[in-house]
Formats: sequence, C-alpha cells, structure tokens
Amino acid sequence: MARVTSGKTTRARHKKTLKMAKGFVGGRSVLYKTAKNAVMKALSNAYIGRRQKKRNFRSLWIARINAAVRSEGMTYSVFMNGLKKANIELNRKVLSEMAINDKAAFLELVKIAKKANK
Repeated sequence: MARVTSGKTTRARHKKTLKMAKGFVGGRSVLYKTAKNAVMKALSNAYIGRRQKKRNFRSLWIARINAAVRSEGMTYSVFMNGLKKANIELNRKVLSEMAINDKAAFLELVKIAKKANK
C-alpha cells in the first residue's frame, strides 16, 4: 500500500489563508499560524459589520427625518404615527431622501401626518 502525503492540500490551504491575509501588518501576513488567527478574526468582524451597517443606516435615516420634521414643529414619533394612520407606507430610507432632496413633497407628507393625528 502506498504512503499518502497531504503536502499539496496543506500547501494550498496555507496559500489560500496567506492570500487572504495580504496587507496585514507584520507576521500576520507572513506566518501561517498568526495569519490564520488574523483571517478568522477579520472574517468574523466582517460578518458582524455587515449587520451593523444596516443598523447604522437606519439610525442615520431616522436622525435625518427627525431633523426635517422638527423644523416643522413636530417630533419623529408623532410624524411616523401620522403616516401610519394615513396609510402611507414609505420606508425610512425614502423619507430620508425626500427630506434632503425633495423638500416640497416631504412638507406635503408632514401636512398629511398632522391632519391624520388630529
């Protein structure tokens, strides 16, 4: 029976990890053992970051809407409640863009929300 070595597989795995660690500082980009740990940590942080990005954007949109609505003498929660009562289903991203780029249409929504809350 022939002796089986895993040299090709090991080398390929090491190359793959070191390629992913390209640009890391010091031994993290050269030494396999430290590179493997650094890559695992980086991939973990990337996964977490993709979810945090969604939260960060939502909070940014809410802050923008709140600022635009407060200049009209209303709070964010009252505005959103008015839109819900008026059956206007626009998401926060669209409302945020309207508050920045299309002030006239946004002011119409504020009037509708005020009327719905009365």
